[in-house]
Amino acid sequence: MSQSVIGKGVKITFYGHSAVKLEGAGASVLIDPWISNPLLTTPIAALGTVQLILVTHGHFDHLGQTVEIAQATGAEVAAIHELAQYLLGRGLKKVIGMNKGGSMTTAGVTVTMTHAVHSSSIEERGQLLPAGEAAGFIVKFANGFTVYHTGDTAVFKDMELIRELYRPQVAMLPIGSHYVMSPAEAALACRMLQPEFVIPMHYGTFPVLTGTPEELAAHLQDQPRITIIALRPGESVA
Repeated sequence: MSQSVIGKGVKITFYGHSAVKLEGAGASVLIDPWISNPLLTTPIAALGTVQLILVTHGHFDHLGQTVEIAQATGAEVAAIHELAQYLLGRGLKKVIGMNKGGSMTTAGVTVTMTHAVHSSSIEERGQLLPAGEAAGFIVKFANGFTVYHTGDTAVFKDMELIRELYRPQVAMLPIGSHYVMSPAEAALACRMLQPEFVIPMHYGTFPVLTGTPEELAAHLQDQPRITIIALRPGESVA
């Protein structure tokens, strides 16, 4: 199912949890590709063209199938430096290490790594490996359309700076609570960011992730200019 709401020439597809694909304006970007999650299993072949994969942090539900997708599609992968080094060690060749505040232009977009308030590690053979810090990404397309994928995070005051610097039209915010923001905290993030559209994510995948888009809407009743787009896994909006 596809909706037409945003009208900026970029299609946004939600694969469940925090996995999102942005495609249009000459670019194809996949973020946090856990595409075999409890909400939806998407075959790699069904993803189509993927030029760039962005990974916000090392937890399994965000790193997902990054290695397999990059190998199958030839996509570049960008992540914080320590996680990038891990991915190089897994045999990937086209890996870009970044850090917070840094920007790069590749695959038709300008990407900026932002702060996030969360942990980051990789579980491998029963051990936890450090994977740098968690991050978010600003993705700016050639036509000026700008998306902010926060990754896993609590709300933080510097979201006001992200608004001032990058003015994202779409914010993708976790709302599940327990491990990330609750709907009330995500509503505060919206007030600081002032996007035109907000896409809730990281909710409902596990019983502990109890926040809902309806709760977010209730907390944003005083913000009529912000449109909530609650995509079901597999749905797209453009």
